[in-house]
Amino acid sequence: MNRIKPASNVFFSLFALFISVLTLFPLLFVLVISFSSEASIALKGYSFFPTQFSLGAYRYLLDNIDYIGRAFLLSSGITLAGTCISLWLIGTMAFALSQQRFCFCKAYTLLIIIPMFFSGGLVASYVVNTQVLGLKNNVLALILPQACSSWYILVMRTYFKENLVGDLLDAAKIDGAGTFKSFVSLVIPLCKPIFTIIGLFEAFAYWNSWYYAMLYIRPEHKELYPLQYVLYALQKNAELMATNDSITGAVITQIPAETFRMAVVVIITIPVIITYPLIRKHVAPGIMAGAIKY
Repeated sequence: MNRIKPASNVFFSLFALFISVLTLFPLLFVLVISFSSEASIALKGYSFFPTQFSLGAYRYLLDNIDYIGRAFLLSSGITLAGTCISLWLIGTMAFALSQQRFCFCKAYTLLIIIPMFFSGGLVASYVVNTQVLGLKNNVLALILPQACSSWYILVMRTYFKENLVGDLLDAAKIDGAGTFKSFVSLVIPLCKPIFTIIGLFEAFAYWNSWYYAMLYIRPEHKELYPLQYVLYALQKNAELMATNDSITGAVITQIPAETFRMAVVVIITIPVIITYPLIRKHVAPGIMAGAIKY
């Protein structure tokens, strides 16, 4: 009675394939536009069938390869370091809050929940980060302000409560393992799905981040600009040059203002596409982690 009939199986398979194609449709559309010419976009607008293809947007990227390459390496380092720091802060805090023997559990949980609803605001956070913590014009300013998420702490805490057996931790303690040893040798290996999915979200957040660079990095420290901010700046420069009346029309046609925007999206998406298949097996169980109860 519970078996799916062959006809139903074919229907659901075709339906899933259709949804997959719809999901890839925007990415394919962006890819086609990035290889279109500016003249084609001016004539037909964004189209799947441009009148002329061009590599102008990618040539513009290659002309700034030194600037972009340095920013790419910096963003990769920030993403790796930031994700590791985030997982450590979130994991240790969530593990402490999941232990009933922790006497300040309710107080710390309340302190974590309050900022989710009542933020201190941009001005207050900027003053604290720059004047008190000294997070300005350095790499730490791109890592620490977004290193810990209250929401992820609560999600991971719930996962620990539902999946870690107290007797197992007690047995580790009897064997001589302290809290730190138990967390590193027992908790992390047993809870790979939740660490993987939260690490994935944190990595994407760091990789796509440009706001903190605009906020904490001054123009005289361009070597600290991450990839997203560099691409954003190049895009704005291209748009500014394309709309500048003092530049001749022949030069304007060589500036890929519209197609460069789409080429930026392609460049940003490539690392995500490469990374996801490597951790796919942990995403399915991790995506529902912590969703059993509050």
